[in-house]
Amino acid sequence: MKIALMDSGIGLLPAAAAVRRLRPDADLVLSWDPDGMPWGPRTPQDITERALAVAAAAAAHEPDVLIVACNTASVHALPAMRARFEPRLPLIGTVPAIKPAAAGGGPVAIWATPATTGSAYQRGLIEQFADGVAVTEVACPGLADAVHHADETAIDAAIASAAARTPDDVTTLVLGCTNYELVAERIRTAVQQPGRPPLVLHGTAGAVAAQALRRIGVAPDPAAPADGGFTVLLSGREATLPDTALSYGEGRFLRSASPVR
Repeated sequence: MKIALMDSGIGLLPAAAAVRRLRPDADLVLSWDPDGMPWGPRTPQDITERALAVAAAAAAHEPDVLIVACNTASVHALPAMRARFEPRLPLIGTVPAIKPAAAGGGPVAIWATPATTGSAYQRGLIEQFADGVAVTEVACPGLADAVHHADETAIDAAIASAAARTPDDVTTLVLGCTNYELVAERIRTAVQQPGRPPLVLHGTAGAVAAQALRRIGVAPDPAAPADGGFTVLLSGREATLPDTALSYGEGRFLRSASPVR
């Protein structure tokens, strides 16, 4: 089996690592867009054009399913992507985990890119799943880009800025950009208030990995032979896993657990 993942940047690593843990025998295609990164500040039309190109590069490798491991692309480009690629290539979108977060009662904060924050799609999720729950949308300009480039100083600054705009009483934080899952514990430390219960974080990597397997009718098998390889596509060009990806545990795990083909 072959499972592709796409994103604007290395935010696809958590979902790719989750897939690898569920199916060590799956071949992975990792397609992202360093030439166009970041997507968050772009217009919806620009995002759609970039997302279609990155998806097409992955689709050329004939995967069984494509995980759109990018909240911004899922919010703005998923309808256009479905129109182009489905039903031949099933797509699994990634949207902020507002439903499970709101189930805890809140208050909830949603950290996301400027393009996702305040979007009609995100507002619709809040209205549908968080009615009666206090929800604060927190735009995090620069954080996804800083994580992508493993810029420690910029990561710290962006997290500090977003934390300062997050209400002190939040009990639950939605990581509304897949890049943020790579620095989840740093975010937790910045938002956690002394004397309050441990902050609950909601990402999406595990859920989309499991959904991708369900969509193609494959059961998880963590004990399968660890012989799945992976292909890396950077704005359509075949490459190796960049050093910035290896700054994170998920990237190092993928390299150690997957022979490159």
